[in-house]
Amino acid sequence: MTEKLLDAPRRVLAGVLGLLALGVVMFAVTMADGPPRPLPVDARADEFSAARALGHLGRFATEPRPIGSAASARTRDYLVERLRAEGFGVQVQRAVGASSGAGLAAFGRVENVVATLPGSDPTGTIMLAAHYDSAAMGPGASDDGAAVAAILETARALRERGPLRNDLVLLLSDGEEDGVLGAEAFVREHPLGRARGVLLNFEARGAGGPMLMFETTRNNARLVSVFADAAPRPHGDSSMVELYRMLPNNTDFTPLSEAGFRGMNFAWIQRGSHYHTATDSIGNLDRGSLQHQGATMLALTRTLGNTDLTDLDGQGDATYFRLPGVMVTYPGALVPVLTVLSVLAFGGLVAAVRKRRLASLPRMLIAAVSAVLPLLLAAILAQVLWSVLAGVRPDYDTMGGLLHRPVPYRAAVAALTVLALSLWYVPLRRRLGPAALAVGALAWPTGLGVLLTWAAPGAAFLCTLPALACALGGLGAVLLPRGRFAALMLGLVVPGLLLPAWAQAAFDGMGLALAGVPALALALFGLTLLPLAELVLPERRAALAVPSALALAVALAVTGMTVETYDQTRPRRTHLAYVMNADSGTAHWVSGDADPGSWTRRYVSGHDQGGLPPGYARNLRWTGPAQPMRAAEPRVQIVSRDGDLLRLRVRAGRGARSVTLRFDRPITEASAAVPGSRPARVAVDGTRPKTWPGEVRFRGLPAGGASISVRVPGGRRLTATAETTGLTTVPGFVPPPRDLVPSTREDGDLTAVTRTYNLR
Repeated sequence: MTEKLLDAPRRVLAGVLGLLALGVVMFAVTMADGPPRPLPVDARADEFSAARALGHLGRFATEPRPIGSAASARTRDYLVERLRAEGFGVQVQRAVGASSGAGLAAFGRVENVVATLPGSDPTGTIMLAAHYDSAAMGPGASDDGAAVAAILETARALRERGPLRNDLVLLLSDGEEDGVLGAEAFVREHPLGRARGVLLNFEARGAGGPMLMFETTRNNARLVSVFADAAPRPHGDSSMVELYRMLPNNTDFTPLSEAGFRGMNFAWIQRGSHYHTATDSIGNLDRGSLQHQGATMLALTRTLGNTDLTDLDGQGDATYFRLPGVMVTYPGALVPVLTVLSVLAFGGLVAAVRKRRLASLPRMLIAAVSAVLPLLLAAILAQVLWSVLAGVRPDYDTMGGLLHRPVPYRAAVAALTVLALSLWYVPLRRRLGPAALAVGALAWPTGLGVLLTWAAPGAAFLCTLPALACALGGLGAVLLPRGRFAALMLGLVVPGLLLPAWAQAAFDGMGLALAGVPALALALFGLTLLPLAELVLPERRAALAVPSALALAVALAVTGMTVETYDQTRPRRTHLAYVMNADSGTAHWVSGDADPGSWTRRYVSGHDQGGLPPGYARNLRWTGPAQPMRAAEPRVQIVSRDGDLLRLRVRAGRGARSVTLRFDRPITEASAAVPGSRPARVAVDGTRPKTWPGEVRFRGLPAGGASISVRVPGGRRLTATAETTGLTTVPGFVPPPRDLVPSTREDGDLTAVTRTYNLR
């Protein structure tokens, strides 16, 4: 029993037409995912206009504005002025924010802009949140200036239709880039931080693409329903919610939701090569993405602002995803039902194939077990491709796999996926038969659907629905007297709509450095296509699939290397810092680049880290001698020591924005305060890797310094580092060429001056 699941007259033509039809479906999904046309300055007054929002963005997103900088202060003043002009009550909350990580306590003096507008008959509070600080490496036009400008334009448009029913709070937070410090201080100290309303938080991880709803609080069914009904062109899917809940990443949404806010988190993720770099500029911002962001913000605020917010509780989590032109949603209770139906349909297909003597049960079982091989091989080959690319082009690794022109490489991953499938399918085709392989392969989306239903129900649709549709299509292909090919094609439409689109989103969000993840989705899609692939793959020529796929992958990779060039709009990155030891009077250049380019090699020439200050080195690869200079020095005064508890007075020195304290023993807790603020305290677990094990940071340190208390059992020494953004004041420094920008590492593009203190 080694028959085909489906045969057809003119089978090659039918197979080619079927593949073309699926290509059209996938193209339709891609086209439907584009952002809308931006509206001009003279758009209707009650509409959101990207052009009007850009007018605000041009006032503050032309230079970096990290926490504590002069640019940050100018931005704060502009926001206060504009929101007061729109009739909002505005307050600047000044506080110390805090966060912790492995061996790390991070603090910062934040200045949150909090604006309020009372509702006419409130049932609760709506909060719009975005952060106005940027990473130190760039102007942050997308992250998160666009959302801040969109809030200003939304605030204006809301006034055109009279007051909302519910209270409205606008939180423009500070210090998000340094550990969500502003949001943490807001929920800890501000009365509105405990209002427990409905939160809409807006972020960015790139410079364009549709605005995705990628995170929600739990029991999101009613919120998802509002989103699907009210938002123009709603985008996103519940698998992102499940994935994000598993990751250590966070945004301002994290402390706000932990404080009791229900809500949704939004971001765009395309064109990620600009993220946290000097090219996150207004010129590189997609205007259509800004329009989509603002139109979504305005529509949801109006809808929720006039909704009885007490009706949004409960009902569990919903599954949601986008098909061309429509957002599909269904309740969580339906997830196990669909999973059971997919298992029953798969069982029915197995029985029908066995009864028609197209394949035996042992052959289908062997096919099912062996089908794990192409899934694993596709992921492995994708990661091998990345390793080869990063080895040949080390600057790709510096970019974290988020390249400027990644399309040829993504196509190469798809070709390698075809190679993995062919290496499994071609040898087993004659031994087990096409029908056994097609049915056995379908066991994987069915089984993964069962697993996801238990572990991550919001993501189960990615496997359950393709498995159900393909099993039903296969039953039609086996049992129907007519229309067998049409039945098969209808079943394949569902995986064609879902799996390639998910792979595309994974490429956008994770980059080529984690190419194995989208490759796995593409391989799963490929397993569903086996009945169709069989039509276009004559047995006598099947072996050609392997060298053809390999040749195509190599050609696409070579093409990628050809087109991925650099210029001032698409620059390469480098890591470089100047480090001076104030105790010894020596200075060094340091770089974390794996293979520094010609400009960086002006400053670094070897790997000797022995001359660096105690506890400074962390993941550094290159060093070089530098000329000492007069610069801001950190000053640490040991006020008292009570057992393991150190009380310190810390100053950064004139012009320095931040101080980092590294301890030679792990720390277990830390607190910090500045004049006029309450102390902020965090517990600390773990140790810092590849450096001294305990670390305390204070970003945006005021000129008067800060009082810092640290519990450091057995601590004997600390090294204090005063950090000033930029290298232009360093003797002998020559600015980089215009096609080179600082990397996203937080310890790069810094002038760092250290001093070491004995604690005993």
